[in-house]
Amino acid sequence: MSSYAQCAMCRAALAGEDNKVKAQAVNDGIVYLMIIPYVLVAGIGYYIYRMRKKKNN
Repeated sequence: MSSYAQCAMCRAALAGEDNKVKAQAVNDGIVYLMIIPYVLVAGIGYYIYRMRKKKNN
C-alpha cells in the first residue's frame, strides 16, 4: 500500500510543472506554521530556567 503526505486538494492544486512558485509558497507556509510551536516551547522553557536560577540565588 502506498501513501502520500498531501491531502487531495493540495495535490490537485500543486500538480504540474507550472505551479513551482505556488508549491514553494505552500512549503514555506508549512515551515512557518511548524516553527511557531517550537519557539513558544523554547520561550517557556527559558522562562522556567530563569525563574529556577533566580530562585536558587
